[in-house]
Amino acid sequence: MADFSRPGSLYGAVDLGARKQALEAQSRREAAGPQAASSASIVDVTEETFTTDVIDRSMTVPVVLDLWSPRAPGSAQLSPVLEKVVGSLGGRVVLAKVNVDASPQIAQALRVQAVPTVLAIFQGQAVTGFQQVLPEQEVRRWLDELMGAVEQFYQANPDARPPAAGEGPEPEAPPADPDLMAAEQAIDQGDLDAAEAAYERLLARVPADEDAKMGLAGVRLIKRTADADPADVQRRLADPADIDAHLLAADLEMLSGSVDEAFARVVAVVKRTSGDERDKARRHLLGLFETLPAEDPSLAKARRALASALF
Repeated sequence: MADFSRPGSLYGAVDLGARKQALEAQSRREAAGPQAASSASIVDVTEETFTTDVIDRSMTVPVVLDLWSPRAPGSAQLSPVLEKVVGSLGGRVVLAKVNVDASPQIAQALRVQAVPTVLAIFQGQAVTGFQQVLPEQEVRRWLDELMGAVEQFYQANPDARPPAAGEGPEPEAPPADPDLMAAEQAIDQGDLDAAEAAYERLLARVPADEDAKMGLAGVRLIKRTADADPADVQRRLADPADIDAHLLAADLEMLSGSVDEAFARVVAVVKRTSGDERDKARRHLLGLFETLPAEDPSLAKARRALASALF
């Protein structure tokens, strides 16, 4: 059964450019490293600072996301425990606190159903989490397991390990394109039509701009799913001939972080259809491809699967 609600990749759901920014951050091996993280291991996060304080920082240090509410007694119990435990780790973990009442878009993007909810974000993805009040000993055990998984990742991917502090300043980034900035501002304001127009202006001037292609595809993805009822989509999936339902289900899976599942769903539609329906599914899949940066590892696998389905 499809799952359109579980937190997964945060890309696209909160900031359409986050996946690109995160991969660039990894390739540059930016960030201040453990020493700087220890000076600000507990931060309050808003919708405006989510990308910087959560997505970008998670590329070099695991971020524990505490989604809390002043109305929830459980939050009053759990948050001090998280602060104590994370504060004792010397900057090896960042605690990012999100008041879901003040930042509802974050809670909506992550499909948060109850508070407190705790998610561990690493390399731009939610890798584990829990939704109940745990005692300090259990929180420490959970964090120990998280740090073990992080170390395993770095052992398997040594080039991704952040450098030690003091290895030199990071080069300055080039100035952002004004239309790209306009699109990001429009997204922050919830004006997807204006964001779409800004990306289209940029692409009219620079057709190969990957940020604009990805941003435009992401905006259109969110617009397509804005009025979707996941329960209704789930019901319609029982009919293999309901192509629109399966394509919309793939859109919802993309937004929930199930990227590979979304691609596999559309490839399956391509395999079992022909003519105009097959072409519709193929074009839809290509549109989903554009929501990701060209170097995203999920793309190569999906492109091979599409080629096999077509030929």
